Amino acid sequence: MSAPLVQARDLAKTFDVSPPWLNRVLEGKPRLLLNAVDGVSFEIEKGKTLALVGESGCGKSTVARLLVGLYEPTRGDLVFDGADAHAVFKTSQGKDLRRRIQMIFQDPYASLNPRWTVEDIVGEPLQEHGLISDAGERKARVGELLKSVGLAAQDMTKFPHQFSGGQRQRISIARALATEPEFLVCDEPTSALDVSVQAQVLNIMKDLQRQRGLTYLFISHNLAVVRHVSDQVGVMYLGRIVELADKHALFGNPRHPYTRMLLDAIPKMHDTGRARTPVQGEVPNPLNPPGGCTFNPRCPHANERCRTERPKLLEIAGVRVACHAVEEGRI
Repeated sequence: MSAPLVQARDLAKTFDVSPPWLNRVLEGKPRLLLNAVDGVSFEIEKGKTLALVGESGCGKSTVARLLVGLYEPTRGDLVFDGADAHAVFKTSQGKDLRRRIQMIFQDPYASLNPRWTVEDIVGEPLQEHGLISDAGERKARVGELLKSVGLAAQDMTKFPHQFSGGQRQRISIARALATEPEFLVCDEPTSALDVSVQAQVLNIMKDLQRQRGLTYLFISHNLAVVRHVSDQVGVMYLGRIVELADKHALFGNPRHPYTRMLLDAIPKMHDTGRARTPVQGEVPNPLNPPGGCTFNPRCPHANERCRTERPKLLEIAGVRVACHAVEEGRI
């Protein structure tokens, strides 16, 4: 078997959210460090989709920004196509690597420059990376890219405010595809859209993946969307992956109590007589996470070991799961 295209190894990102130095001195307060991502590891094979799911604030978007080089990791490394990506980003080859890794952002209203026409927006990567210098060729290429995402070539003369949210996200996808990338990081690309428009955008992304052999990291909090697009699913909680499994294994037989809690909260079409189980408790303050397993205050299976010892992500029956209860066979 060939090596995975993308390998994240113990990726971590810590932010210093302390008050200013003078305030800390006068008020006698310590520095505050936020571990947004705390030791995340996964692999994505070429042409496949890994989805990351979890509640808001669990570190999904920080992982996305680490993968495209917008953030530098505090610890760990990212291997892309056999090379250390963050080391390459700092060299003269960094631009070539950025061409191969692109990102689709969450908010189509914030990620497009309102003063630029669609031709300028989609054509900018072509110009920036020196792929097409001739203006006529660039215009023709922008028209092809717009057609590939279900828009018309004539739309290139318009401005972003003349489009709906779903159309804007298609423009974002066309811009991401301009450099012919191999790996797309999709940070909740459909969360700001209506349900019917979500389906259209997701179908376009799946078609593009089949046609171009694209590899996706797909970030979402919507498990129905994840079920539709992913091959593998990683469940995140407070900056860590607590379960990583094949899509069918995760939805058919979830192992981690948090994964079970998330799936129990989804309305089932056939279980009309059964009451939905709401997600219990609240996510702890990430500035002061619980000791041991960070999920233990909300977990019905927690014992003393869970409160004192941090579980490792172990492979158990083909599924990677970080849970003492699963490891000991208590659930």
